[in-house]
Amino acid sequence: MTHSILYKAPFSQGGDYAIDEVLAQRLIQIALSKGGDYADLFFEYRVAGSFVFDECFLKNLSRGVSMGLGVRVLQGDATGYAYVERFDWKAMVGAAQTAAQIASGGGRQAAFHFHRGDEMPTRYSLSQVTLDSSTAEKRKLLEQAAAGAHAFDRRVIKAEVSLAEELREILVFTSDGKKVEDTQPLVRFGLRVVAEDRGKRQEASSGGGGRINLDYFSVKTPQAYAEEAVKQAIVMLDAREAPAGQMEVVLAPGDSGILLHEAIGHGLEADFNRKGTSNYSGQMGQQVASPLCTVVDDATFAQTRGSLNVDDEGNTPHRTVLIRDGQLVNYLHDRISAAYFNVQASGHGRRESFASVPLPRMTNTILEPGPHDPEEIIRSVKRGVYAKKFGGGQVDITNGDFVFSLTESYLVEDGKITVPLKGVNLIGNGPEVLRKVTMLGHDFKLSDGIWTCGKDGQSVPVGLGCPTVKISSITVGGTQIG
Repeated sequence: MTHSILYKAPFSQGGDYAIDEVLAQRLIQIALSKGGDYADLFFEYRVAGSFVFDECFLKNLSRGVSMGLGVRVLQGDATGYAYVERFDWKAMVGAAQTAAQIASGGGRQAAFHFHRGDEMPTRYSLSQVTLDSSTAEKRKLLEQAAAGAHAFDRRVIKAEVSLAEELREILVFTSDGKKVEDTQPLVRFGLRVVAEDRGKRQEASSGGGGRINLDYFSVKTPQAYAEEAVKQAIVMLDAREAPAGQMEVVLAPGDSGILLHEAIGHGLEADFNRKGTSNYSGQMGQQVASPLCTVVDDATFAQTRGSLNVDDEGNTPHRTVLIRDGQLVNYLHDRISAAYFNVQASGHGRRESFASVPLPRMTNTILEPGPHDPEEIIRSVKRGVYAKKFGGGQVDITNGDFVFSLTESYLVEDGKITVPLKGVNLIGNGPEVLRKVTMLGHDFKLSDGIWTCGKDGQSVPVGLGCPTVKISSITVGGTQIG
């Protein structure tokens, strides 16, 4: 039997790599031929490009295409997975047979017909995706950012600007008859500057993006990003050595959500709880945080980096409350964990690409705002640290222990933000930090779209956010004692 897969269809926006339902049904039948309980097909076509502009020169320009099919078969607790990097009938059959062999056993699948799921939400626009914009337009944005950095302060000696973009098309077929497709744009803009004064050098960065087009940069211009990075670098040129010890810490709104994401969010992913390796295992319904804290994973924010119309298992993600008023009420589920806990999949089955199995993953993870005025929060601190921007860090997902470095932070003395600090690390435990939240601002802010999350060797784009947060005590690592 021959199958034609090269014809025009919405899956590839008029390209050559479309898949019909007859082919998909046959592949699923092959995948279930050894007795699997369930099978799905994940077709992906991705175009990605990047620009790096270093001072007056276009340092790097790239564009590439990747495509492939992942076949998954579930049988009891066993998962069979195989993938191919081309839409060739023989190769796709081979992947289906391999997945079937890995997860063999059980009964035979009944006949099925594909149907489209619920009406697809529209959380991002496909009008004027950046890949359709000219190279000249993009180069102009990069040049404006670099020139803006130098114009803002003469102490800037280097400015490097980057723009990464992609358009990802996915098509999912499942053995329970579901057919879902989505086209997902993604843009990330980044700027790194180096400032020098009196023999001292300081680096700083800024950036943003999301599921957007170039119109985004009329809202926040390249020059605005340049000003943000340069201000940070100049301020940090005069930073003092950081104090060390236990002290109050105030987290700035927006980017500080990375602490929540890394030190707490992963522990709320259901696969870790199914295996009993999370700090939150067996704590459903219990008080796990300050009553001020409500933690939500919300894929519905318009055009945000972590937002999705559909996850990589074909389910629609919604607003999922994880911790309500300090009480644990939900985990993030994919199909496998939802079946284990006997709940509905929450639309959090995500994968890096067709070459990866789906896992429970975060989308946009946020700490909701509270009742306090941010200035009131600062005034309440006798001596502590104001954490404005986070750099790298290390987290033990199983227990929430973390070490985060701060790229911009300030000393708070007698209720006032005073001098900038350097060499600041925050050392603590995520679940304990949530219990130590004593004040929560009403100034919620989403971080700009720069974050990528890694888990089990897979990277996916995510969003995060929080208001101003006061934590009664965290260990601050620094070089000055006292």
